[in-house]
Amino acid sequence: MSEIDIENKKISPKTFFFPLCLCIIISFIKLVEIKNGVSFHTLGVYPGNFDKFYGLFLYPLIHSSTNHLFNNLIPLFFLTSALIHFFDRHGYLIFFTIYFFSGLLLFMIGREVYHIGASGIIYGLASFLFFSGIIRNNIQLLSFSLLIVFLYGSMVWGIFPGTVKPSVSWEGHLSGSIIGLIFSILLKNIGPQKKKYEWDYEDEDEDEGENEYHYEIVE
Repeated sequence: MSEIDIENKKISPKTFFFPLCLCIIISFIKLVEIKNGVSFHTLGVYPGNFDKFYGLFLYPLIHSSTNHLFNNLIPLFFLTSALIHFFDRHGYLIFFTIYFFSGLLLFMIGREVYHIGASGIIYGLASFLFFSGIIRNNIQLLSFSLLIVFLYGSMVWGIFPGTVKPSVSWEGHLSGSIIGLIFSILLKNIGPQKKKYEWDYEDEDEDEGENEYHYEIVE
């Protein structure tokens, strides 16, 4: 599969283009709600109701309040930018994969109320990047995984019932976390891999030499 050398990869302005557009769209939707005195919460995910299945595609774009919106914008921008930086063109596919399947799992396990907000995707991205760093044993991703723990370590409490306000969708957080973990395993061969250094190749050459000597036929 495709590998990306991120050790010497520089941050490109285009890395931030998609995350910025995403945040602008979400903010614009909230502005429309405020200006017109309406709420789009009924466009969210309503678990078990197939008439509301379209909510799987819209729920991360809708937020209950400006505080809800602002709390999600920074981590969403930060984690999406990191995903695109580390995984390049694969990052977009991974983002929308987490986007859809997080919503699908929420549709299956969530309470029968409307679930809205980008926090499910945020949990999915954080989970994917964290476990990808561990599974791939890539120094750059591992370093970023530690940064995620430092910045968002308290997020883990948001996936359990009773640890958040009743109005907060812990099911959405849990769904995102599970999907991020699953796809970090399924897509482990896509994107950056463990960096090999000179001594690794030397060890391989030595091993090959030993194998050749071992299987040599002496007459």
